[in-house]
Amino acid sequence: MQRATASLTIDPAFEVGEVNPRLFGSFVEHLGRCVYSGIYEPDHPTATPDGLRGDVVALIAELGVTAVRYPGGNFVSGYRWEDGVGEQRPRRLDPAWSTVETNEFGLNEFMRFAEVAGVEPIMAINLGTRGPQEARELLEYCNHPGGTAWSDWRRSHGVEQPHGIGLWCLGNELDGPWQMGHKTAEEYGRVAAEAARVMRMTDPGLRLVACGSSNSSMPTFGSWEATVLEHTYRHVDHISCHAYYEEVDGDVDSFLASAQDMEHFIDSVVATADHVRAKLRQSKRIELSFDEWNVWYRRQRDLDAEPKWEVAPRLLEDNYTLTDAVVVGSLLVTLLRHCDRVTVACLAQLVNVIGPIMTEPGGPAWRQTSFYPFADAARHGRGRVLRVEPRSAQHDTAEHGTVDLLHTTAVQAEDGTVTVFAVNRATDRPLELTADVRAAGLGRVVGASTLADQDRHARNTREAPDRVRPGPLEGVTVDGGSLSATLPPLSWNVIRLGRA
Repeated sequence: MQRATASLTIDPAFEVGEVNPRLFGSFVEHLGRCVYSGIYEPDHPTATPDGLRGDVVALIAELGVTAVRYPGGNFVSGYRWEDGVGEQRPRRLDPAWSTVETNEFGLNEFMRFAEVAGVEPIMAINLGTRGPQEARELLEYCNHPGGTAWSDWRRSHGVEQPHGIGLWCLGNELDGPWQMGHKTAEEYGRVAAEAARVMRMTDPGLRLVACGSSNSSMPTFGSWEATVLEHTYRHVDHISCHAYYEEVDGDVDSFLASAQDMEHFIDSVVATADHVRAKLRQSKRIELSFDEWNVWYRRQRDLDAEPKWEVAPRLLEDNYTLTDAVVVGSLLVTLLRHCDRVTVACLAQLVNVIGPIMTEPGGPAWRQTSFYPFADAARHGRGRVLRVEPRSAQHDTAEHGTVDLLHTTAVQAEDGTVTVFAVNRATDRPLELTADVRAAGLGRVVGASTLADQDRHARNTREAPDRVRPGPLEGVTVDGGSLSATLPPLSWNVIRLGRA
């Protein structure tokens, strides 16, 4: 089999920036079985006293999720948060996903989940069918200690102490015609700025996320960000990005290069934000919140189906392959490579709905193939991202042109250990990787693993939950300040190096 080569240099003098722990966030929406029989199932054998699935909570800890965005997503643009607190909880139609929402699980149940799972809550507010006043009231309910109508209402629900939520999303995908309360950039910019202003009057220490484009193929991409930021720049800290990728018509090479689109998306939004910064003569830099990203096979028959108005139906339950997992790893590499501006990111979603974790009602929970790259990055991607510019063999793709076979980054931990995350995009040959590590003083291999399989369509199921899982990457050496490794075809690789 023909081999390809790639090389890079690891030098701590050249860095991108410090990784914000929020880069390893996820997303829980009232969609399909993400909540009901996903994170919440009071009758499950592993259920906690709060009704949370104990087996799922354990997997979330193993996954390494640091923050969770809630409650949507498209769902939030028609949501009345008051329906999900207190004793009287009405059943409502959810037009976003053509289902019935029981409201059995609401705000305070989510905050209990966040506490049990050890994750930071990221709260999204409804700026689709509601506005600044309702946003301020929700904030007062959540964060004010007491002595007012909304804070005392929370206390009457058994939550004495304020939730203290620090990061808030000002709506969701309001550039999209599919969104309840869809707005033009001018309309959204004005309402988002007003919501941000009145929320800061209540709690000045908040960090706020304005809605960016739903994806980079939207006809208003770029102009949307510019207009929204001209209204909101002084009031917000982040602008959001959303992107989903899928393999189309068997074009695996283009699919494996999906990170090229994510790179372009990030660079374009950064350029637009910095243009507005200069135009408005502002000193602060807007950061990016990539608060929805994943592989998602958006089957039109699922999205256009006639409403059945069921409670928690099986929706968008993609069963991921080895190929999908490698793409997820490559997208994580991109987020790390841009950690100086991308400071929040949320894998969408957490359980069942295009999630790394799958469950059966009353039955087991298991890890999808995509679980492993995320867990690796969340565990070993903490510290400083080093700037690496590899030289790699290339190949041509139909969608992204000529791309490197190697997609990689390196992260240095506080103790000097360096982790190299490396994707081999070639489906038909290994990649011989060499790296000059002398400047980092690295002289030993701490660990090396690979996620690969001879069948690129291999996947994990209830019947075979461990069909795809990481194994050792054999033959990795460091000799005379030079790293050598052979990356299998179509693989996600993690190489950890320690000082000599």
